[in-house]
Amino acid sequence: MIASIGSGVAVDLGLSPAIAEESGSEPERLSFGPLEPLVALLQETSSDRLVDVVVDKLQAGTSLRDLVAAAALANARTFGGEDYVGFHTMMAFAPAFHMAGELPVARQPLPVVKVLHRNTRRIQESGGRNKEVLRAVEPLCCLPDDQSGGEALRAGRAGQGDEPGGEHVRPARPGTADLAFNDLLYAVQDNTEVHRTVLPYRAWDLLGVIGPEQAHTLLRQSVRYCVKSERDWRHTAAVDRPRVVLPRLLDEYKLVGRAPGTRTADDAWVERMSQTLFAGTPDQAAEAAAAALAEGMAPEAVGEALSLAANQLILRDIGRTSRDAQSGKPIGSVHGDSIGVHACDSANAWRNMSRASNPRNAAAC
Repeated sequence: MIASIGSGVAVDLGLSPAIAEESGSEPERLSFGPLEPLVALLQETSSDRLVDVVVDKLQAGTSLRDLVAAAALANARTFGGEDYVGFHTMMAFAPAFHMAGELPVARQPLPVVKVLHRNTRRIQESGGRNKEVLRAVEPLCCLPDDQSGGEALRAGRAGQGDEPGGEHVRPARPGTADLAFNDLLYAVQDNTEVHRTVLPYRAWDLLGVIGPEQAHTLLRQSVRYCVKSERDWRHTAAVDRPRVVLPRLLDEYKLVGRAPGTRTADDAWVERMSQTLFAGTPDQAAEAAAAALAEGMAPEAVGEALSLAANQLILRDIGRTSRDAQSGKPIGSVHGDSIGVHACDSANAWRNMSRASNPRNAAAC
């Protein structure tokens, strides 16, 4: 049967994993070529020795870029976007690397080494090499004639919670990293939850450090997060509202198949739009954005208003109530998981993904 339908389709149907389980074999371990020794070192060195090892590597000529790349690949291989601390650590790599570039040369390793240490510590807490999530997968050899890669991924896997593998309806289709990214966003846009939103942006940002050849590995984390969310979340009408509103607005305002507008906005327009987004219901805010795009406003203009609206949330954040207080996070403190911080992080992610997307996804973001 496998010989007749092909190995890619067999994996997609779940046949090959079942046969591997029966035979006692495991999928092939991911390996990262010339970076593999450094990936393994950061994955397997004990966390109490890691800083010394990293300093030795830096003094021997290893670049911060290579250390970040290797650590991000070790993180992806170990967690696959499924460990809460693990994927938060992954999301810190690109910001740490960008922060390093803003510092004097002697201090540049500091933000990076902090995240490297957290990464290795969490990898070892989770079982290290023996508990790796990402393994080599067969890419799907072809797509249905009537579906784009994004539609196939969303409808066939990530939209149904059908694990093991949205990964096999492959976000990294043969072609470029851009195609993989745009395919993935179809599933990401089904919900506006912060981690579903920010994880793909941080992975995309890392491609500038690691290289587009690792797009499949990095973006698989988001596919798995989407699949896990579809399976594990309690799906109410309110939770699933974005997947109803978005296609309706894209269709009603004819935003699919048209180039993004180029009209710039003055300060007064941005102010009015930000207040509309801030004060309206979620549906009203989405419709205001769609209407502005349909009128030819540049996505950057809408994005600027969105960021200001998110900033209004964080400025008004009253902090933790007595119900939410805990050790180290007292009443009134505004920790990273506050609604305002999450809103700003999400706005930043949607704006940057819009800049990197095709016209359909630019409007959707």
